[in-house]
Amino acid sequence: MRDDEITDVAAYMADLGRQARAASRQLTRASTAEKNAALLKIAELLDAGRSQLAEANARDLQAGAAKGLDAALLDRLELTPGRIDAMIEGVLQIAALPDPVGAIFDLNARPSGIQVGRMRVPLGVVGIIYESRPNVTADAAALCLKSGNATMLRGGSEAYASNQAIASCIQRGLVEAGLPAEAVQVVATTDRAAVGAMIAMPESIDVIIPRGGKGLIERISRDARVPVIKHLDGICHVYIDADADPEKAFQVALNAKTQRYGTCNTMETLLVDAAVAETILPKLGAAYSEMGVELRGCPRTCDILAAALPATEEDWDTEYLAPILSIRVVAGLDEAMDHIAAHSSGHTESIVTESYTRARRFLREVDSSSVMVNASTRFADGFEYGLGAEIGISTDKFHARGPVGLEGLTSVKFIVLGDGEIRT
Repeated sequence: MRDDEITDVAAYMADLGRQARAASRQLTRASTAEKNAALLKIAELLDAGRSQLAEANARDLQAGAAKGLDAALLDRLELTPGRIDAMIEGVLQIAALPDPVGAIFDLNARPSGIQVGRMRVPLGVVGIIYESRPNVTADAAALCLKSGNATMLRGGSEAYASNQAIASCIQRGLVEAGLPAEAVQVVATTDRAAVGAMIAMPESIDVIIPRGGKGLIERISRDARVPVIKHLDGICHVYIDADADPEKAFQVALNAKTQRYGTCNTMETLLVDAAVAETILPKLGAAYSEMGVELRGCPRTCDILAAALPATEEDWDTEYLAPILSIRVVAGLDEAMDHIAAHSSGHTESIVTESYTRARRFLREVDSSSVMVNASTRFADGFEYGLGAEIGISTDKFHARGPVGLEGLTSVKFIVLGDGEIRT
């Protein structure tokens, strides 16, 4: 169905939801071999459909330019040959990952004679709402399929043609592998009412995962009647301890900020112990300035670094996603952890130290989804963690936390194995 053929958005979305729920029940019967066969077929069709994908993407880029989308948005929207390669490779990598569904663990014998354990099961129907990047369509569909979930995908209107072209490859791949096409449904309307419908369909959707700007995620978190897995922003910290190795501290702090600026796991605030600030900050400040990073600091930082601008209270709570860095000199580990507790978004924090005791305290007491010792915050990523792929980062404390891979897209149920035992 095309966008211009959908006149009743509520009825259309309800119908998609019913189809997704029915498909999710069929997927619970699908074997690992069947799911992998579908993924391999999808990769094959994406490869064979490169020209159609490029043509659809060109239409989106042309429409986006006409609407005045800025260069950064157009870059995220573009499906270059390399990005199509990466999209196909991502599907193949997911096919090669172990299937979490059906895994039984913690199986223990009870005095009554029964055995009690837990089994991994799909969540059911996953709704994903995202913006700009059309490659998310293939990534999300593949992750949900491998974890046994049906999915409803609602991409941004700016990527409409690209998403529909990718969806066509996915659904043909499912059918050719003997699985229901309705297991992956890409919403075909650009009407924003579709988002409102998705987040209010608990009878059809089990969880919503939003991927996009802070405004989108805030709206979904506020209005959803369906559980949401999300993070609002990534205000990540690196703390350089008094016992840090200077070279490690330099490399970690530089990489955490400058390896990429526009990602949620990029460091936005650097905390430095006062005992080493005068020796470490000048070298770091020169390196940041050479790379064009604007520095905003506390009074002590500004005394040490002439190029630093005075930081405001708002700076400590800002995710810049840009070559801007806030720096604060602190009086030790406790003040650093107090600052993180007050200003972190709960995404990722790192300590650079050679002190085993302080490293242990930092790991235990800092309450974020990823906590690191002597490593760049840029490692907070599903691929780098060995998950193979991720559908997003969660800063929630329930169900899934941190990078959400295949296991994060499953739940567990208790299973009981008996041989005729009865309770007395």
